Amino acid sequence: MLKNPLAEVFGYPADNMSQDAINHRQGRLCPYHNSSGLNCTKNSAIDPLRVCTIFEGNRLVVTCPIRLRQDLKIVADAASFFFPSMRYVALTEARLKEKNGKSAGNIDMVIAALDDKDEIVDFGAVEVQAVYISGNVSKVFQEYMKNPAANYAMDWPSKNYPNPDYLSSSRKRLAPQLIYKGGILHKWGKKMVVVVHHGFFDQLPRLKQVRESNAEIAWMIYDFQHDKANNRYMLERKDVK
Repeated sequence: MLKNPLAEVFGYPADNMSQDAINHRQGRLCPYHNSSGLNCTKNSAIDPLRVCTIFEGNRLVVTCPIRLRQDLKIVADAASFFFPSMRYVALTEARLKEKNGKSAGNIDMVIAALDDKDEIVDFGAVEVQAVYISGNVSKVFQEYMKNPAANYAMDWPSKNYPNPDYLSSSRKRLAPQLIYKGGILHKWGKKMVVVVHHGFFDQLPRLKQVRESNAEIAWMIYDFQHDKANNRYMLERKDVK
């Protein structure tokens, strides 16, 4: 038996029994600027998998990209890379098309720079990547939700225990998107920011770095600090590569 793998559910630690945490669990609410609405829509709008992060040892692993939108730090950080000191607006889920007009998928966020007449003069793209999970996290979540106050401390069988699948997340998901979408943005002369959490970036091959002024892609790496007073995990930027 291993400990409960759930770190955060509906944006709150699994052992947080504050009224705010209870309200979010009962209302199936997302506190992290979900562009689809107030509710969690992870995997399904009707029956979402409401797990934001899981534990890998004592470290949190981000399983939902919306979790990385806390306080919209990633928007301000990306804008400072694209066009420092300029005013900007941010959009989510912007459709990207190739030269023949066919869809090349969606960009998680587009940040557009504005001039003094509020005209768009530049833009950059933001890709946010969470981690896929091997094993079964749905059953853990269902058991937890039967009685959160008691089950946050439950042990869980090692068989089919949820674990981060960094290889699938990088090779099967992130790399193809960077190649395809990045190629289009390169042709347009536009920059990209890739947002990941610290544990994910540690699993990637070492990347050659260049001066920021010459960079087309910035990797913005985030981690969490536990706010003990409020029993919340707070997002903070750890590094930029």
